Amino acid sequence: MANFTLLLLLATITSLSGYSIEKRARYDQKAAYVDDVGLPLAPSDDSELRYATATEDISAYQNVVDKIIDFTVNGFGKNSVYDRLSWYVDEVGCRIVGSDALAKFIELIVVEATEEGLDNVHKEDVPDIVPWVRSTEYASLIAPRVKPLSILGLGGSVGTGGKELVASVIVVRSFDELDARSDEVPGKIVVFNQEWVSYGETVAYRVNGASRAAKHGAVAALVRSVTPFSIYSPHTGMMTYLTGIDQIPTASVTVEDAELMQRMVDRGDAVAVKLFMGAYNAAPITSHNVVAEITGTTYPDEVVLVSGHMDSWDVGQGAMDDGAGAFISWQVLSIMNMMGLRPKRTIRMVLWTDEEFGGIGAQQYYTDHKSEAGNMSLVMESDSGTFTPQGLSFTGSDTATQIMANILSLLSAINATTLFDGAEGTDIDPFMNIGVPGGSLMTDGQDKYYFYFHHTNADTMTVLDAHQLDLCAALWASVAYVVADLDELLPRD
Repeated sequence: MANFTLLLLLATITSLSGYSIEKRARYDQKAAYVDDVGLPLAPSDDSELRYATATEDISAYQNVVDKIIDFTVNGFGKNSVYDRLSWYVDEVGCRIVGSDALAKFIELIVVEATEEGLDNVHKEDVPDIVPWVRSTEYASLIAPRVKPLSILGLGGSVGTGGKELVASVIVVRSFDELDARSDEVPGKIVVFNQEWVSYGETVAYRVNGASRAAKHGAVAALVRSVTPFSIYSPHTGMMTYLTGIDQIPTASVTVEDAELMQRMVDRGDAVAVKLFMGAYNAAPITSHNVVAEITGTTYPDEVVLVSGHMDSWDVGQGAMDDGAGAFISWQVLSIMNMMGLRPKRTIRMVLWTDEEFGGIGAQQYYTDHKSEAGNMSLVMESDSGTFTPQGLSFTGSDTATQIMANILSLLSAINATTLFDGAEGTDIDPFMNIGVPGGSLMTDGQDKYYFYFHHTNADTMTVLDAHQLDLCAALWASVAYVVADLDELLPRD
């Protein structure tokens, strides 16, 4: 592993050369920009902002928020997130946990964040991860006619035992229909053709479909992709097996093919499918979360945490999910660093590994850092897209909610002032569950466009817009800075 890391670092020095020229040019302009806008590297003791507290007028921060927005959207920070992210995902590609690509991605981030001059840059071990490997897979309709089916095996699925599985098909629209027709299931492939309702409701078919089908004797399960819109794109994602039930192979099919098979069986056709999946679990590995900070000037042990996850599925580029969320979190620190802003509390970036298989990296971080929860003012996660920001979803006390509403009111310049109820984030859930206030990014596309591309080959840089990324980064940085600079932690009662 040491030799592999060394090779990655050597490759990094070479491959980053062109990208680094542009990056260093941005860093070299830092001093001139700081002088221009009059933002010192650390606020002096008599700074007006220094004494703004949760109980005082948040409007005192309007000037600095305006400068963060201007720097990010119009100034030297413009297009930085897009440029940085596109280089990483174009050069490295998709990054399923356990892959060489994810390991390289992690090393590259550590090298650049260190070179950038961020504080406390390091990796933290996430041991005993069992990587899932897709391997070769294919499927075909063989009756009533021959037609290839576009599939993506679901993460965690077993394979077909090294041979093609051929079986008749039963198509159902719901778990209730499956249970009602259980006597028709033994020896067949169950195709779930469930309607899209919402991700939270419909994803149950992807997660539990295999075990629900196997309980009635199915030999495999094919699940209609969890999406409100399709252009013949299968969507992968994690599934789980229920204890005590046979483990059968399962894959996603396109909306179009699920509906095709539905129409065929509705006409009385005898439908049959051939399926091959070489999926398997590899030997356990250790992956890593990446941490970097802007150290607080007054309360360095108190933290505002910004985050997103580095891993992706093994399709597309992992640009939207969640390269963009991770990189706007990184950009928060870059903005602070380049503008010379130093809040009272530490702003900590954590980029998670192995989110896609249940937030394993975040669970390890929680285990290692839960003793610090009392010093965490706010935990933030972006993992639902970086389209045009509307504001923030927030979980916290009534008093903290009012403070956050006041903070968002500072963002009228980018029309991102709405505070929504209930933060979401697999990776910050453990801390929110013990009372730490939490925030997640809300955009105009996360309940719509996000799931068009989610977990597909279409999750590429083409989905993303440089200006929208800048707007999201401006919101993320502004909120993180103001909360970190308050005299007091966000109240929990």
